[in-house]
Amino acid sequence: MKKEENKTKYFIGMLIAMLLWGVAWTSGKAAVEHSNIQVSSFWRYFISFVGMIPVMFYMKRSLKTDRIGYVYMIAAGLLSAAFSYLFFAGLSHGEAGYGGTMVTSLVPLITYFLSMLIFNTKVSSKQMIALGIGLFGAVILLRIPMEGLAFLNLNSIYFLVCAFVWSLVTIITQKVSHRVDPMFYTLVIFGVTAFVNMLFALPYHPFNVGVYDSVFWWNILFVGLLSGTFAMTIFFASASRIGAHNTGVFMFIVPVGATISSYFAYGEDIALTTIVGCLLSFVAVLLFNKKSKLEKLKLQETNTVNLKGL
Repeated sequence: MKKEENKTKYFIGMLIAMLLWGVAWTSGKAAVEHSNIQVSSFWRYFISFVGMIPVMFYMKRSLKTDRIGYVYMIAAGLLSAAFSYLFFAGLSHGEAGYGGTMVTSLVPLITYFLSMLIFNTKVSSKQMIALGIGLFGAVILLRIPMEGLAFLNLNSIYFLVCAFVWSLVTIITQKVSHRVDPMFYTLVIFGVTAFVNMLFALPYHPFNVGVYDSVFWWNILFVGLLSGTFAMTIFFASASRIGAHNTGVFMFIVPVGATISSYFAYGEDIALTTIVGCLLSFVAVLLFNKKSKLEKLKLQETNTVNLKGL
């Protein structure tokens, strides 16, 4: 009974983290409207970086990795800096709900395809069907059947490139996962991203805090601390307990938080194509990660052998 209660706690934690990430799209839009792309990008990650430091010490996480680990982390930090610029640039031109849905839905699909191209990752026929469903969902999400290539405009193109960049970060994260503690990995990425963003923000005097109003500061604090430090901490604490498969499925709660919060804050319409595209991508991720009974049996046998070895 105790195990079930603990698992429920982690499921709730993951739900909270995903909703916070979703609302961050709307909050980020408010922040960039009251400042600019460069300043918002800097403060968002600087606040997350500073907030993560006491969490690291409190949780007593390892601060060690090797040289290759640092190379990976710096590369991920540079890509994260590009992501943060695209994130706020997209929000300054497009809708928060649509952006949150597009990026969340496309990232796992792009990641799968890049893994197949770069690492020659083998996929089963079932997974190919799942990717096909996901690709169809992406086409609907981008409204290609109705609008053709109209998605290649300022309202959407930033979000599309944003998804591609974060897919590269995801791949790097997978490659470095065995070399570094995930919390330390996140701390370094936040630090590198904040430093790079600071260089681009300096011409706009980001440290002249009196220039920006309370709307900016409340929203950037929300994005930096709650959806950044707090949500990331909950995510890492819960992900290891509920498994990678459930984590991938939970990611599709992000569009819910993004679309609902943007609807109430900005009156953004929730298009049917956005809902259908997101649902198809959700089904694709679900099918891609679902293990067959034979795979589950082999995994159980492997775990049994490992436990006996201990």
